Amino acid sequence: MADLTEDGATPAEGGEEDQAALMAEWEAVAAEDGEAGDGQGEQDVGLMGGSSTRVLDQSEIDSLMGVDGDNGGDGEQSGIKAIVNSALVSYERLPMLEVVFDRLVRMMSTSLRNFTSDNVEVSLESITSWRFGDYLNSIPLPAMLTVFKAEEWDNFGLMTVDSSLIYSIVDVLLGGRRGTAAMRIEGRPYTTIERNLVERMVHVVLGDLSAAFDPLSPVSFRFERLESNPRFATIARPANATIVAKLRVDMEDRGGRIELTLPYATLEPVRELLLQMFIGEKFGRDSIWEGHLTAELWQTDVAIQAVLEEVELRLSDVLSWTEGTRLELNCDPSSKIKLRCGEVVMFDGQMGRSGSNIAVRIANKLVISEEMN
Repeated sequence: MADLTEDGATPAEGGEEDQAALMAEWEAVAAEDGEAGDGQGEQDVGLMGGSSTRVLDQSEIDSLMGVDGDNGGDGEQSGIKAIVNSALVSYERLPMLEVVFDRLVRMMSTSLRNFTSDNVEVSLESITSWRFGDYLNSIPLPAMLTVFKAEEWDNFGLMTVDSSLIYSIVDVLLGGRRGTAAMRIEGRPYTTIERNLVERMVHVVLGDLSAAFDPLSPVSFRFERLESNPRFATIARPANATIVAKLRVDMEDRGGRIELTLPYATLEPVRELLLQMFIGEKFGRDSIWEGHLTAELWQTDVAIQAVLEEVELRLSDVLSWTEGTRLELNCDPSSKIKLRCGEVVMFDGQMGRSGSNIAVRIANKLVISEEMN
């Protein structure tokens, strides 16, 4: 550049000439590298060129790591972050399940206050989807894991009580003084007294969980067993999808966390109900409209056919009928008459006369067979 400007060129002209000379020099270097690469042949296979000194800038590094700011808002992941999070799978959202757990929180606040005779506040921290194996590996030990069974759904669920809540419940139920933190002695197995006290609390929570599902689908959650080793609390395959609801229980200055794990296989019998949207405690049910519809149905006119006998004939026989043809029926005046509504047989009756009209006295109601359904 110094030589070009000393020849009398203006700064702008010198800059253009410098760029042209630099481009020509790069092209010559690239051509030489290509020829050298062709001459080396198989010796350069698998080796990186030593003449490359290019350094990645910050945007390229972010894109490689998967933390590019431009793609952060669209929910898509790329690069190394996408590889690391490949085990995390998004499952369908169950809107009604959120309201079920909201009902559970309100009911647990009341029942745990009665259970502990203390001021208890229960809050819902999060509802997330996990693979069952990943969740078991994330449980902080020591903890107590309760396996319970949904009787009507014929499947199992898992309740995890962390050590903080265990010692807090034991301290409260055994008359610990308020204002002092619960004593935690880590590294030892839970005693029989501690297990029995926690089991009593688990029965209270399972009763509230059953009541929370009642408006949606009646179900009874039955206590199965209490485990302290996650390996013995396996209720699903490690790759199966589960719903994990984390509840926070606070008793003044002490408390802990309860985690409810329900596999998607357990919720499958009520999946359609959990997918629907609703407003209010009645889950979208309108009792006023139901009563109005019922009252109008009772006032509906329905056509009933009284069938004395049915005979099947060929069409050729019917076409051959003439005036005076007699059709014999296998019945007599005492035979029962079937009353039908459309194609459905409703009642049996006896034929008679009421004044100048033919009447039918209903004898009994017929049970609709499964074949008609």
